Amino acid sequence: MNHFINLKDIPAKDLRKILIDAKKRKKARKKLNNLENDVGVPLKGKLLIQMFEKSSLRTRLSFYLAIKQLGGSTITLRPDELHLSKGGESIEDTAKILSNFGNAFMLRTDRDIKLVEFKKHLSIPIINGLSPSSHPTQILSDVFTVEEIKKKPISKLNITWIGDSNNVLNSLIAASIKFSFKLRIGCPKNYQPNQEILNYIKKNENKISIYDDPKRAVTGADVIFSDKVISMNDKVNRYKKLSFFKKFKINKKLMGFAKKNCIFLHCLPRGSEVDEDVFSSKKSKVWQQALNRVHVQKSILLYCFGKLR
Repeated sequence: MNHFINLKDIPAKDLRKILIDAKKRKKARKKLNNLENDVGVPLKGKLLIQMFEKSSLRTRLSFYLAIKQLGGSTITLRPDELHLSKGGESIEDTAKILSNFGNAFMLRTDRDIKLVEFKKHLSIPIINGLSPSSHPTQILSDVFTVEEIKKKPISKLNITWIGDSNNVLNSLIAASIKFSFKLRIGCPKNYQPNQEILNYIKKNENKISIYDDPKRAVTGADVIFSDKVISMNDKVNRYKKLSFFKKFKINKKLMGFAKKNCIFLHCLPRGSEVDEDVFSSKKSKVWQQALNRVHVQKSILLYCFGKLR
């Protein structure tokens, strides 16, 4: 049994095994419909319990299809309907019930400590579907997408992030260290990664640079990542924050400083951080990126169950 909470805690060789398995599984599904099972139905009879404390579209749909295609099933719990939030039931007691009824638990949470507490009391794997500090399933899938499109290991590519220092960037930083790829971060000085993340970068051999000039950050980039400047439940002065990011908007002029074959990726949903003529251009691979979540999350599930091929 393996948990999948934060990329920095998972061995690089295991992350690579997940990507290799996902590539094989995607190739094998070319002639299958969404609800048809993978050959061998490796998770037949398994139940994935999902709980979302934050809004979700892609993570919710992709995990539903992932477990379904592997031969299992899923149930989605609403936190506002549980005793955990309404009746004062403890995480410990809730975890014991989840362990008795389900085979794995996927949690999208508003507090990182909940992942820690659930892990402590669960006897089944827990998967982080997004937390305030990380979004590991998203970024591992993004690494898959980059390598699929560029047809080479991500370690041989120049990756750029333009935008706020948020949970998605934290996981991208962890991926940079695990997969040893160059990462340039472009963001305003007062929105750089926090000290804990900076210390993590410093402690590890890395190829990470931080710039407050978006042109320097994108120069020579093979891939440009971005995300909404105003994240879910971001309790800030919206207009003040957006004003700091005006010069970091991704438009055709900024894309012009990257390599000619540079691609644009965005975890979605989008906001005003990218122009429509970039988002809808041939360089944008956001729909392929979103769809790949299914394939990678299938392999993450198999990793958690100790059943990777």
